[in-house]
Amino acid sequence: MKLLVTVLAVQVLVGLVLVTLVATDNLPFVDDEADGAAARIARPTADRFDSAAAWGLLRDQVELGPRPAGSQASRRLARRLRSLLPNGRFEAVPNGLRNVVGTLRGREPGYIVVGAHYDTKDIPGFLGANDGASGTAVVVQLARTMERPRRTIKFILFDGEESPAGTPSQLFEQEGLRGAKVAASRYRDADAMVLLDFVGDRRLSLPREGSSDAALWRRLRAAARAVGVARHFPPSTRGTILDDHLPFLRAGVPSIDLIDFDFPCWHLRCDDLSNVSERSLDATGEAVYRFLASL
Repeated sequence: MKLLVTVLAVQVLVGLVLVTLVATDNLPFVDDEADGAAARIARPTADRFDSAAAWGLLRDQVELGPRPAGSQASRRLARRLRSLLPNGRFEAVPNGLRNVVGTLRGREPGYIVVGAHYDTKDIPGFLGANDGASGTAVVVQLARTMERPRRTIKFILFDGEESPAGTPSQLFEQEGLRGAKVAASRYRDADAMVLLDFVGDRRLSLPREGSSDAALWRRLRAAARAVGVARHFPPSTRGTILDDHLPFLRAGVPSIDLIDFDFPCWHLRCDDLSNVSERSLDATGEAVYRFLASL
């Protein structure tokens, strides 16, 4: 009888523990990326990048709601980003927009630009968790984590990447990329430019974007292998994407664009927290940290 009572007591205790774990979303041995067809996100072997802090900043951006260029929410975010970047400052972009720029001094001559855009597409209810917030979060956390890189790094958060509301898609290159165009003119003597866009997708896959500098991309893949996340940087090339690296390429700066353009919620209201992942930010952040340290 005592054995039976003991067994029942243990079962009740286990049941209570499981209920508590489920209620607090802390159930062990459950992959938070598992959702049917979704691939697991590799856990980096390095631990230099603070993915929890990056995830917190991503969530904070989403909680501001839509953040189209020039909006009150966008300007409020810009002030926050300026306070987070080392030596943060604004740089003017036409029509009242502004890039947010931080500088981390290096040990040797020359500098690199690392960028992302912080505005969102001007679509009602569009939160841009991946398209805007993810790249911004990783860039800011890299800026706050790295110490004394080999070359100086200019961390630039671009305003006005998206074209104004109502602009036909065929005029995107002409009307969009507004902050990047200003920055590329100002920083045309950079040694390299690294753009982060769509880097929080739960099914993260970052093949080489078609116009991205091949030599820089090989070094990025080597860095990804070194930190155990190579499968998220497959050895393949996709089509050319019109993005904030393009003005830098045209200014003669070797540039690469990290963008998962298979993201199914591109410019749709489902680009929210349910379709991004802290572990994707971690895989991206650790790979790019290692890459930047090697330049």
